[in-house]
Amino acid sequence: MKRLVLRTGVRWKISIAIAAVGALIAMALSLVVHNAARVSMLDNARDVQMDRVLLAQRWYETSKNKDPRFNTKINDPALPRGLQKLMQQKRRGSYVDEGHGGTPDIWAAVPLTNGDVLSLHTQFAGRSATVMKDLDRALIIGSVSVVFGGCALGVLIGGQLSRRLRKAAAAAGHVAQGNTDVRVRDAIGGVVRDETDDLARAVDALTDALNERIEAERRVTADIAHELRTPVTGLLTAAELLPPGRPTELVRDRAQAMRTLVEDVLEVARLDSASERAELQEVALGEFVSRRIALLNPDVVVRVVHESWVSTDPRRLERILLNLLTNAAKYGKPLVEVTVEGRVVRVRDHGPGFPEALLREGPSRFRTGASDRAGTGHGLGLTIAAGQARVLGARLTFRNAAPEGAETPLGQSGGAIAVLWLPEHAPTNTGSFPMMPLSD
Repeated sequence: MKRLVLRTGVRWKISIAIAAVGALIAMALSLVVHNAARVSMLDNARDVQMDRVLLAQRWYETSKNKDPRFNTKINDPALPRGLQKLMQQKRRGSYVDEGHGGTPDIWAAVPLTNGDVLSLHTQFAGRSATVMKDLDRALIIGSVSVVFGGCALGVLIGGQLSRRLRKAAAAAGHVAQGNTDVRVRDAIGGVVRDETDDLARAVDALTDALNERIEAERRVTADIAHELRTPVTGLLTAAELLPPGRPTELVRDRAQAMRTLVEDVLEVARLDSASERAELQEVALGEFVSRRIALLNPDVVVRVVHESWVSTDPRRLERILLNLLTNAAKYGKPLVEVTVEGRVVRVRDHGPGFPEALLREGPSRFRTGASDRAGTGHGLGLTIAAGQARVLGARLTFRNAAPEGAETPLGQSGGAIAVLWLPEHAPTNTGSFPMMPLSD
Protein backbone atom coordinates (compact mmCIF):
# COMPACT_ATOMS: atom_id res chain seq x y z
CA MET A 1 0.00 0.00 0.00
CA LYS A 2 1.36 3.39 -0.98
CA ARG A 3 2.06 5.67 1.96
CA LEU A 4 0.38 9.04 2.03
CA VAL A 5 3.07 11.73 2.12
CA LEU A 6 2.06 15.16 3.37
CA ARG A 7 4.40 17.77 1.94
CA THR A 8 4.70 21.02 3.84
CA GLY A 9 7.22 23.83 3.62
CA VAL A 10 9.83 24.70 6.22
CA ARG A 11 8.15 28.09 6.66
CA TRP A 12 4.88 26.60 7.89
CA LYS A 13 6.57 23.97 10.04
CA ILE A 14 8.54 26.66 11.86
CA SER A 15 5.45 28.88 12.13
CA ILE A 16 3.36 26.08 13.62
CA ALA A 17 6.15 25.15 16.04
CA ILE A 18 6.63 28.74 17.25
CA ALA A 19 2.87 29.29 17.50
CA ALA A 20 2.42 26.05 19.47
CA VAL A 21 5.25 26.91 21.88
CA GLY A 22 3.90 30.45 22.25
CA ALA A 23 0.42 29.13 22.95
CA LEU A 24 1.69 26.74 25.64
CA ILE A 25 3.78 29.46 27.31
CA ALA A 26 0.94 32.01 27.14
CA MET A 27 -1.51 29.47 28.59
CA ALA A 28 0.86 28.53 31.43
CA LEU A 29 1.61 32.17 32.29
CA SER A 30 -2.07 33.09 32.11
CA LEU A 31 -2.98 30.33 34.56
CA VAL A 32 -0.20 31.36 36.93
CA VAL A 33 -1.17 35.04 36.80
CA HIS A 34 -4.87 34.25 37.15
CA ASN A 35 -4.35 32.02 40.17
CA ALA A 36 -1.89 34.40 41.81
CA ALA A 37 -4.22 37.38 41.35
CA ARG A 38 -7.19 35.39 42.64
CA VAL A 39 -5.33 34.20 45.71
CA SER A 40 -4.09 37.71 46.44
CA MET A 41 -7.56 39.24 46.08
CA LEU A 42 -9.11 36.51 48.24
CA ASP A 43 -6.48 37.15 50.95
CA ASN A 44 -7.26 40.85 50.83
CA ALA A 45 -10.97 40.09 51.03
CA ARG A 46 -10.41 37.87 54.08
CA ASP A 47 -8.37 40.61 55.78
CA VAL A 48 -11.11 43.16 55.11
CA GLN A 49 -13.73 40.72 56.34
CA MET A 50 -11.77 40.13 59.56
CA ASP A 51 -11.39 43.88 60.17
CA ARG A 52 -15.14 44.30 59.84
CA VAL A 53 -15.84 41.45 62.26
CA LEU A 54 -13.41 42.88 64.83
CA LEU A 55 -15.03 46.31 64.49
CA ALA A 56 -18.45 44.72 64.93
CA GLN A 57 -17.14 42.80 67.97
CA ARG A 58 -15.93 46.00 69.68
CA TRP A 59 -19.24 47.68 68.90
CA TYR A 60 -21.21 44.72 70.22
CA GLU A 61 -19.25 44.33 73.48
CA THR A 62 -19.15 48.08 74.32
CA SER A 63 -22.72 48.86 73.35
CA LYS A 64 -25.59 48.49 75.74
CA ASN A 65 -27.76 47.44 72.81
CA LYS A 66 -26.70 43.90 72.06
CA ASP A 67 -27.74 43.98 68.41
CA PRO A 68 -25.04 42.83 65.91
CA ARG A 69 -23.98 45.48 63.40
CA PHE A 70 -22.50 45.51 59.89
CA ASN A 71 -24.60 42.49 58.79
CA THR A 72 -22.95 40.27 61.36
CA LYS A 73 -24.78 37.38 62.99
CA ILE A 74 -24.68 35.69 66.33
CA ASN A 75 -24.26 31.91 66.27
CA ASP A 76 -24.96 31.61 62.50
CA PRO A 77 -25.93 27.96 61.88
CA ALA A 78 -24.35 28.12 58.35
CA LEU A 79 -20.93 28.78 59.82
CA PRO A 80 -18.38 26.54 58.00
CA ARG A 81 -17.03 23.58 59.90
CA GLY A 82 -13.46 24.91 59.76
CA LEU A 83 -14.47 28.09 61.56
CA GLN A 84 -16.55 26.12 64.06
CA LYS A 85 -13.42 24.25 65.12
CA LEU A 86 -11.54 27.54 65.56
CA MET A 87 -14.40 28.96 67.64
CA GLN A 88 -14.32 25.92 69.92
CA GLN A 89 -10.66 26.69 70.46
CA LYS A 90 -11.54 30.33 71.23
CA ARG A 91 -9.63 31.55 68.22
CA ARG A 92 -10.70 33.99 65.56
CA GLY A 93 -10.30 33.30 61.85
CA SER A 94 -11.49 33.70 58.27
CA TYR A 95 -12.50 31.16 55.69
CA VAL A 96 -13.17 30.98 51.95
CA ASP A 97 -15.97 28.72 50.85
CA GLU A 98 -15.96 28.04 47.11
CA GLY A 99 -19.67 27.35 47.19
CA HIS A 100 -21.69 25.82 44.36
CA GLY A 101 -22.30 28.76 42.01
CA GLY A 102 -18.67 29.52 41.21
CA THR A 103 -18.57 32.67 43.38
CA PRO A 104 -16.58 32.22 46.61
CA ASP A 105 -18.08 33.09 50.00
CA ILE A 106 -15.88 35.02 52.42
CA TRP A 107 -16.39 34.17 56.13
CA ALA A 108 -14.91 35.73 59.24
CA ALA A 109 -15.75 34.89 62.85
CA VAL A 110 -14.61 35.78 66.40
CA PRO A 111 -15.59 34.24 69.76
CA LEU A 112 -17.35 36.59 72.21
CA THR A 113 -16.71 36.75 75.91
CA ASN A 114 -20.14 35.30 76.66
CA GLY A 115 -19.42 32.18 74.62
CA ASP A 116 -21.32 33.21 71.48
CA VAL A 117 -19.82 33.48 68.03
CA LEU A 118 -20.00 36.65 65.96
CA SER A 119 -19.59 36.00 62.22
CA LEU A 120 -19.80 37.89 58.92
CA HIS A 121 -20.59 36.31 55.58
CA THR A 122 -20.32 38.04 52.16
CA GLN A 123 -19.76 36.92 48.59
CA PHE A 124 -16.63 37.64 46.57
CA ALA A 125 -18.37 39.87 44.08
CA GLY A 126 -18.65 43.47 43.10
CA ARG A 127 -15.45 45.28 42.24
CA SER A 128 -13.22 42.28 42.94
CA ALA A 129 -15.16 40.08 40.52
CA THR A 130 -15.04 42.83 37.90
CA VAL A 131 -11.27 43.15 38.31
CA MET A 132 -10.87 39.39 37.86
CA LYS A 133 -13.02 39.40 34.71
CA ASP A 134 -10.99 42.27 33.27
CA LEU A 135 -7.78 40.45 34.13
CA ASP A 136 -9.00 37.24 32.48
CA ARG A 137 -10.03 39.18 29.37
CA ALA A 138 -6.62 40.86 29.20
CA LEU A 139 -4.88 37.48 29.60
CA ILE A 140 -6.94 35.95 26.79
CA ILE A 141 -6.22 38.86 24.46
CA GLY A 142 -2.54 38.74 25.35
CA SER A 143 -2.38 34.99 24.76
CA VAL A 144 -4.04 35.27 21.35
CA SER A 145 -1.70 38.12 20.43
CA VAL A 146 1.30 36.02 21.45
CA VAL A 147 0.11 33.13 19.29
CA PHE A 148 -0.48 35.30 16.22
CA GLY A 149 2.75 37.20 16.82
CA GLY A 150 4.66 33.93 17.11
CA CYS A 151 3.04 32.65 13.95
CA ALA A 152 4.00 35.84 12.09
CA LEU A 153 7.54 35.59 13.43
CA GLY A 154 7.69 31.96 12.34
CA VAL A 155 6.52 32.88 8.85
CA LEU A 156 9.20 35.57 8.67
CA ILE A 157 12.03 33.36 9.92
CA GLY A 158 10.84 30.27 8.10
CA GLY A 159 10.27 32.26 4.91
CA GLN A 160 13.84 33.49 4.92
CA LEU A 161 15.19 29.99 5.52
CA SER A 162 12.83 28.54 2.91
CA ARG A 163 13.94 31.09 0.31
CA ARG A 164 17.59 30.27 0.95
CA LEU A 165 16.89 26.55 0.64
CA ARG A 166 14.93 27.05 -2.60
CA LYS A 167 17.75 29.13 -4.04
CA ALA A 168 20.21 26.44 -3.01
CA ALA A 169 18.05 23.74 -4.61
CA ALA A 170 17.70 25.76 -7.83
CA ALA A 171 21.46 26.35 -8.00
CA ALA A 172 22.14 22.66 -7.34
CA GLY A 173 19.68 21.84 -10.14
CA HIS A 174 21.65 24.06 -12.53
CA VAL A 175 24.82 22.27 -11.49
CA ALA A 176 23.14 18.91 -12.13
CA GLN A 177 22.22 20.12 -15.63
CA GLY A 178 25.88 20.76 -16.39
CA ASN A 179 26.28 24.41 -15.42
CA THR A 180 29.27 23.72 -13.20
CA ASP A 181 30.18 27.41 -13.00
CA VAL A 182 27.18 28.02 -10.73
CA ARG A 183 28.05 28.37 -7.05
CA VAL A 184 25.35 27.55 -4.52
CA ARG A 185 26.89 29.81 -1.86
CA ASP A 186 26.73 32.81 -4.17
CA ALA A 187 23.17 31.93 -5.17
CA ILE A 188 21.73 31.91 -1.64
CA GLY A 189 23.52 35.16 -0.64
CA GLY A 190 22.62 36.73 2.70
CA VAL A 191 24.66 38.01 5.61
CA VAL A 192 23.64 35.50 8.29
CA ARG A 193 25.70 32.30 8.38
CA ASP A 194 23.78 29.16 9.26
CA GLU A 195 23.49 25.51 8.29
CA THR A 196 22.33 26.51 4.82
CA ASP A 197 25.77 28.00 4.19
CA ASP A 198 27.38 24.75 5.34
CA LEU A 199 25.21 22.84 2.87
CA ALA A 200 26.04 25.31 0.08
CA ARG A 201 29.77 25.06 0.74
CA ALA A 202 29.54 21.25 0.77
CA VAL A 203 27.72 21.22 -2.59
CA ASP A 204 30.23 23.67 -4.07
CA ALA A 205 33.11 21.52 -2.83
CA LEU A 206 31.45 18.44 -4.35
CA THR A 207 30.99 20.30 -7.65
CA ASP A 208 34.64 21.34 -7.69
CA ALA A 209 35.75 17.79 -6.97
CA LEU A 210 33.54 16.42 -9.75
CA ASN A 211 34.81 19.07 -12.17
CA GLU A 212 38.39 18.14 -11.38
CA ARG A 213 37.66 14.47 -11.87
CA ILE A 214 35.79 15.05 -15.13
CA GLU A 215 38.58 17.31 -16.40
CA ALA A 216 41.17 14.71 -15.46
CA GLU A 217 39.23 11.98 -17.27
CA ARG A 218 38.81 14.24 -20.30
CA ARG A 219 42.54 14.94 -20.43
CA VAL A 220 43.35 11.25 -20.09
CA THR A 221 40.91 10.35 -22.86
CA ALA A 222 42.25 13.09 -25.13
CA ASP A 223 45.86 12.08 -24.43
CA ILE A 224 45.15 8.43 -25.14
CA ALA A 225 43.34 9.27 -28.37
CA HIS A 226 46.12 11.63 -29.40
CA GLU A 227 48.78 9.02 -28.72
CA LEU A 228 46.80 6.44 -30.68
CA ARG A 229 46.42 8.67 -33.74
CA THR A 230 49.99 8.13 -35.00
CA PRO A 231 50.13 4.31 -34.70
CA VAL A 232 46.59 3.98 -36.08
CA THR A 233 47.55 6.13 -39.08
CA GLY A 234 50.63 3.97 -39.58
CA LEU A 235 48.50 0.84 -39.33
CA LEU A 236 46.11 2.17 -41.94
CA THR A 237 49.03 3.05 -44.24
CA ALA A 238 50.53 -0.40 -43.78
CA ALA A 239 47.17 -2.00 -44.56
CA GLU A 240 47.14 -0.22 -47.92
CA LEU A 241 50.37 -2.05 -48.84
CA LEU A 242 48.90 -5.51 -48.28
CA PRO A 243 48.06 -7.61 -51.33
CA PRO A 244 44.43 -7.56 -52.47
CA GLY A 245 42.12 -10.10 -50.87
CA ARG A 246 39.43 -10.64 -48.27
CA PRO A 247 41.83 -10.58 -45.27
CA THR A 248 43.26 -7.29 -46.49
CA GLU A 249 39.78 -5.80 -46.77
CA LEU A 250 39.00 -6.86 -43.19
CA VAL A 251 42.23 -5.36 -41.88
CA ARG A 252 41.63 -2.10 -43.76
CA ASP A 253 38.02 -1.97 -42.54
CA ARG A 254 39.00 -2.46 -38.88
CA ALA A 255 41.88 -0.01 -39.15
CA GLN A 256 39.60 2.61 -40.67
CA ALA A 257 37.02 1.98 -37.93
CA MET A 258 39.75 2.44 -35.29
CA ARG A 259 40.88 5.67 -36.93
CA THR A 260 37.30 6.96 -36.99
CA LEU A 261 36.90 6.08 -33.32
CA VAL A 262 40.11 7.93 -32.39
CA GLU A 263 39.01 11.02 -34.33
CA ASP A 264 35.59 10.91 -32.68
CA VAL A 265 37.13 10.66 -29.23
CA LEU A 266 39.36 13.65 -29.98
CA GLU A 267 36.37 15.61 -31.21
CA VAL A 268 34.39 14.80 -28.05
CA ALA A 269 37.37 15.93 -25.94
CA ARG A 270 37.52 19.23 -27.84
CA LEU A 271 33.78 19.77 -27.37
CA ASP A 272 34.03 18.99 -23.67
CA SER A 273 36.79 21.54 -23.22
CA ALA A 274 34.40 24.30 -24.37
CA SER A 275 37.18 25.74 -26.53
CA GLU A 276 35.34 25.26 -29.82
CA ARG A 277 34.00 28.40 -31.54
CA ALA A 278 31.53 28.55 -34.40
CA GLU A 279 32.45 30.34 -37.65
CA LEU A 280 29.07 31.81 -38.52
CA GLN A 281 27.77 32.41 -42.02
CA GLU A 282 24.39 33.39 -43.40
CA VAL A 283 22.89 30.38 -45.20
CA ALA A 284 19.48 29.47 -46.57
CA LEU A 285 18.71 26.56 -44.25
CA GLY A 286 16.36 24.63 -46.54
CA GLU A 287 18.63 24.87 -49.56
CA PHE A 288 21.71 24.03 -47.49
CA VAL A 289 20.13 20.94 -45.93
CA SER A 290 18.77 19.72 -49.30
CA ARG A 291 22.13 20.11 -51.02
CA ARG A 292 24.18 18.48 -48.24
CA ILE A 293 21.83 15.54 -47.74
CA ALA A 294 21.77 14.89 -51.47
CA LEU A 295 25.53 14.35 -51.23
CA LEU A 296 25.49 12.44 -47.95
CA ASN A 297 22.58 10.10 -48.65
CA PRO A 298 20.44 10.50 -51.77
CA ASP A 299 17.84 8.03 -50.42
CA VAL A 300 16.77 10.44 -47.67
CA VAL A 301 13.57 12.37 -48.37
CA VAL A 302 13.96 16.11 -47.75
CA ARG A 303 10.95 18.38 -47.37
CA VAL A 304 11.28 22.14 -46.92
CA VAL A 305 8.09 23.46 -45.37
CA HIS A 306 9.34 26.99 -44.86
CA GLU A 307 12.65 28.47 -45.98
CA SER A 308 14.63 30.64 -43.57
CA TRP A 309 18.03 32.33 -43.49
CA VAL A 310 20.12 31.43 -40.47
CA SER A 311 23.47 32.51 -39.08
CA THR A 312 25.32 29.27 -38.38
CA ASP A 313 28.52 27.32 -38.96
CA PRO A 314 27.97 25.24 -42.13
CA ARG A 315 30.71 22.73 -41.26
CA ARG A 316 29.29 21.99 -37.83
CA LEU A 317 25.73 21.89 -39.12
CA GLU A 318 26.79 19.37 -41.76
CA ARG A 319 28.48 17.30 -39.05
CA ILE A 320 25.25 17.22 -37.04
CA LEU A 321 23.22 16.16 -40.07
CA LEU A 322 25.76 13.46 -40.97
CA ASN A 323 25.68 11.96 -37.48
CA LEU A 324 21.87 12.03 -37.29
CA LEU A 325 21.52 10.41 -40.72
CA THR A 326 24.17 7.80 -39.88
CA ASN A 327 22.38 6.96 -36.66
CA ALA A 328 19.02 6.72 -38.47
CA ALA A 329 20.46 4.55 -41.24
CA LYS A 330 22.29 2.23 -38.84
CA TYR A 331 19.63 1.74 -36.17
CA GLY A 332 16.38 2.75 -37.79
CA LYS A 333 14.37 1.59 -40.76
CA PRO A 334 13.51 3.27 -44.07
CA LEU A 335 12.08 5.70 -44.85
CA VAL A 336 14.40 8.37 -43.40
CA GLU A 337 12.87 11.85 -43.67
CA VAL A 338 14.29 15.30 -43.07
CA THR A 339 11.89 18.22 -42.63
CA VAL A 340 12.98 21.86 -42.56
CA GLU A 341 10.56 24.41 -41.15
CA GLY A 342 11.97 27.85 -40.50
CA ARG A 343 14.95 27.35 -38.16
CA VAL A 344 13.89 23.86 -37.12
CA VAL A 345 15.30 20.68 -38.71
CA ARG A 346 13.75 17.33 -37.97
CA VAL A 347 15.27 13.93 -38.81
CA ARG A 348 13.03 10.91 -38.56
CA ASP A 349 13.30 7.21 -39.26
CA HIS A 350 10.68 4.48 -38.94
CA GLY A 351 12.58 2.07 -36.73
CA PRO A 352 12.08 0.99 -33.10
CA GLY A 353 12.80 4.45 -31.70
CA PHE A 354 15.37 5.76 -29.26
CA PRO A 355 16.11 3.80 -26.06
CA GLU A 356 14.40 4.99 -22.91
CA ALA A 357 17.75 5.78 -21.27
CA LEU A 358 18.65 8.17 -24.09
CA LEU A 359 15.26 9.90 -23.93
CA ARG A 360 15.58 10.23 -20.15
CA GLU A 361 19.24 11.23 -19.80
CA GLY A 362 20.33 12.33 -23.25
CA PRO A 363 23.12 10.84 -25.38
CA SER A 364 26.10 9.45 -23.51
CA ARG A 365 29.46 8.38 -24.87
CA PHE A 366 30.21 4.67 -25.07
CA ARG A 367 26.62 3.82 -24.21
CA THR A 368 24.70 2.58 -27.18
CA GLY A 369 21.40 1.88 -25.43
CA ALA A 370 19.09 -1.03 -26.16
CA SER A 371 20.33 -3.86 -28.31
CA ASP A 372 17.42 -3.53 -30.73
CA ARG A 373 18.57 -0.03 -31.72
CA ALA A 374 22.22 0.27 -30.76
CA GLY A 375 23.78 -3.14 -30.74
CA THR A 376 26.92 -1.81 -32.43
CA GLY A 377 28.90 1.40 -32.34
CA HIS A 378 30.38 3.42 -29.51
CA GLY A 379 27.63 5.91 -28.66
CA LEU A 380 29.69 8.86 -29.88
CA GLY A 381 27.66 9.95 -32.89
CA LEU A 382 24.74 11.52 -31.01
CA THR A 383 27.12 12.79 -28.32
CA ILE A 384 29.10 14.68 -30.96
CA ALA A 385 25.91 15.95 -32.59
CA ALA A 386 24.65 17.31 -29.27
CA GLY A 387 28.03 18.91 -28.54
CA GLN A 388 28.20 20.57 -31.96
CA ALA A 389 24.65 21.87 -31.44
CA ARG A 390 25.76 23.52 -28.19
CA VAL A 391 28.64 25.21 -30.05
CA LEU A 392 26.08 26.61 -32.53
CA GLY A 393 23.91 27.88 -29.68
CA ALA A 394 21.26 25.41 -30.79
CA ARG A 395 19.50 22.57 -29.03
CA LEU A 396 19.11 18.96 -30.08
CA THR A 397 16.15 17.03 -28.71
CA PHE A 398 15.09 13.41 -29.07
CA ARG A 399 11.68 11.79 -28.94
CA ASN A 400 9.84 8.79 -30.29
CA ALA A 401 6.74 8.60 -32.42
CA ALA A 402 4.10 6.02 -31.54
CA PRO A 403 5.29 2.39 -31.69
CA GLU A 404 4.54 0.26 -34.71
CA GLY A 405 0.86 -0.61 -34.93
CA ALA A 406 -0.26 2.32 -32.80
CA GLU A 407 -1.73 5.45 -34.29
CA THR A 408 -0.74 8.98 -33.33
CA PRO A 409 -3.28 11.84 -33.41
CA LEU A 410 -1.92 12.77 -36.85
CA GLY A 411 -2.15 9.26 -38.18
CA GLN A 412 1.59 8.48 -38.20
CA SER A 413 3.15 5.45 -36.54
CA GLY A 414 6.59 4.43 -35.27
CA GLY A 415 10.06 5.90 -35.51
CA ALA A 416 12.72 7.97 -33.77
CA ILE A 417 12.67 11.75 -34.18
CA ALA A 418 15.67 14.05 -33.64
CA VAL A 419 14.90 17.78 -33.77
CA LEU A 420 17.55 20.49 -34.13
CA TRP A 421 16.42 23.88 -32.84
CA LEU A 422 18.66 26.59 -34.23
CA PRO A 423 18.92 29.97 -32.45
CA GLU A 424 15.79 32.13 -32.25
CA HIS A 425 13.67 28.99 -32.53
CA ALA A 426 14.94 27.14 -29.46
CA PRO A 427 12.47 25.93 -26.83
CA THR A 428 11.47 28.51 -24.23
CA ASN A 429 12.01 28.20 -20.47
CA THR A 430 8.59 26.63 -20.19
CA GLY A 431 9.59 23.82 -22.55
CA SER A 432 7.25 24.88 -25.33
CA PHE A 433 8.30 24.59 -28.96
CA PRO A 434 6.61 24.83 -32.38
CA MET A 435 4.93 21.62 -33.42
CA MET A 436 5.52 20.28 -36.92
CA PRO A 437 3.12 17.94 -38.69
CA LEU A 438 4.25 14.36 -39.05
CA SER A 439 4.46 13.16 -42.62
CA ASP A 440 2.89 9.95 -43.78
